[in-house]
Amino acid sequence: MPGSEDTGAPNGRVMIVGHRGARNLWPENSLDGFRRARALGIEAVEFDVHPARDGELVVIHDPTLERTTHGTGAVVDLTAAELAATKLRDGGGEGVPQLASVLDVFAGSGMELQIEIKTDVQGRPYRGLMQRLLDLLARHRIQHDVVLTCFVPQVLDDVRRLSPEQRVLASLDRRSAEMMGGLAPALDRMTAIEGCMVAVEKGLLAEGFDLCLQRLGPDRLGVWVPNEVADLSAWLSRPLRQITTDRPDIALQQRNKAPPSLHSD
Repeated sequence: MPGSEDTGAPNGRVMIVGHRGARNLWPENSLDGFRRARALGIEAVEFDVHPARDGELVVIHDPTLERTTHGTGAVVDLTAAELAATKLRDGGGEGVPQLASVLDVFAGSGMELQIEIKTDVQGRPYRGLMQRLLDLLARHRIQHDVVLTCFVPQVLDDVRRLSPEQRVLASLDRRSAEMMGGLAPALDRMTAIEGCMVAVEKGLLAEGFDLCLQRLGPDRLGVWVPNEVADLSAWLSRPLRQITTDRPDIALQQRNKAPPSLHSD
């Protein structure tokens, strides 16, 4: 079963995932931030992908440029070269990176790369994005280090149709759960995708932890995005596969202080 071999971080520890490359430490989804995240010693990093106008894949969270860059408009309206020239806010002169450059940063690291497949400004999947993404991962020979993630279950269905062995993870927050009729129906939908892992927003997961753990087990359940010491310490004590956080440095400190989680054999 795809993904059935996942057991989280070594020695039964909860895996720490740097959210958008650790966006509370460095500019999110920046090459410099990714290099620094690699050096932290965490097990995984999460980042986001959109297509440029010329079909190249670029790493940025929003479908528009205003929040994280000095540019304006939709990401998909600019070429990759134009996006590279669009400076990130507080990015030290960096522009929006291409996915290929981000993959190069993590080459040989052994880190798990959780790549979120984003949607356009209307919330619609980009036509052809998934196949281009899978083709790029194959060219880099990095498929086994990658988990493809999305809030839209149909996108993950399509990923599996194109690449049956590709590991996938569904993201879930209160809004997306409500769109599927509530937490239980949302879990029904996501567990229908064979081997699919699920990362749940921390407030929603706190309310429905027992149900989520029962349905998914600790090897397929994660939380996002706790960032404070007490919050991280509490989640590290729970039986989870992973914690996705903007402060992986604090998560590492807290994990080093804590005994192994209940995820341990």
